[in-house]
Amino acid sequence: MIKNKLTGMGVALITPFKSDESVDFEALGRLVDYLLKNGADYLVVLGTTAETPTLTEAEKEGILHFVVDKVGGQIPIVLGVGGNNTKAVVEQIEKVDYRKVDAVLCVTPYYNKPSQEGLYQHYRAVAMASKVPIVLYNVPGRTGVNMSADTTLRLAREFKNIVGIKEASGNMSQMDDIINNRPKDFVVISGDDGITYPLITLGAVGVISVIGNAFPREFSRMVRLALDGDFKSARKIHHQFNELFDLLFIDGNPAGVKSMLSMMGFIENKLRLPLVPTTITTFEKIKKVLDKLSVKC
Repeated sequence: MIKNKLTGMGVALITPFKSDESVDFEALGRLVDYLLKNGADYLVVLGTTAETPTLTEAEKEGILHFVVDKVGGQIPIVLGVGGNNTKAVVEQIEKVDYRKVDAVLCVTPYYNKPSQEGLYQHYRAVAMASKVPIVLYNVPGRTGVNMSADTTLRLAREFKNIVGIKEASGNMSQMDDIINNRPKDFVVISGDDGITYPLITLGAVGVISVIGNAFPREFSRMVRLALDGDFKSARKIHHQFNELFDLLFIDGNPAGVKSMLSMMGFIENKLRLPLVPTTITTFEKIKKVLDKLSVKC
């Protein structure tokens, strides 16, 4: 059942680059092994955190096949898709071999700011084309448009293959509305590490996490404790990461988590333009927090 596959901590997988900006598949393999051994419930491949807009089509295909082969069916794979041209998104969905992909994560169209009806019609076209379950992705801070609770619920009720939403609007009232009025098997997933704990207390089933790249064991434990109703223990872990939640995104995503992973020895601290590494100030602040958490750098 797809609901079970999307419960817990999904990780929005980063794309490691070498100093020459080529994809570092060796580092990617180490990271995937680390996540598999330390509690990741599923992986999101080629999402926003993967710097997907800067990847070529050949690189995207290579990364997807590499991760699928590396995971070997041990945990589900969710594939990030999306764009602001509905026809192109539909064509993208129709061309991909989804036999080893469990769902797609489809972001709202960005930049051109469609109306709520435009968002509905966009996802209607996507739903008609997709052969696998669809998770909506609402992240107005990046796309410039917020998908309302009414539009989300309309899509959830009308299309059986739209099975959930990654909600990163930051609007707790909106997210609570979706949770309270959703169809039985429609899931709400936190799209923001910092609000994962309170959102689970409202009825979310987990998170698609950025910080999970670096701290899969600790963060997945927090998610499981909260899902099991042990809110006191979960809250304690949540508070331990409060400072890192802010530092992760102060210079943009995935700059924060990439600096963290580079300190931990997993990857080179390399991004593709227009993204750049964190400032020295942020880097040093992250290092101090990792030292307090007893993480070897």
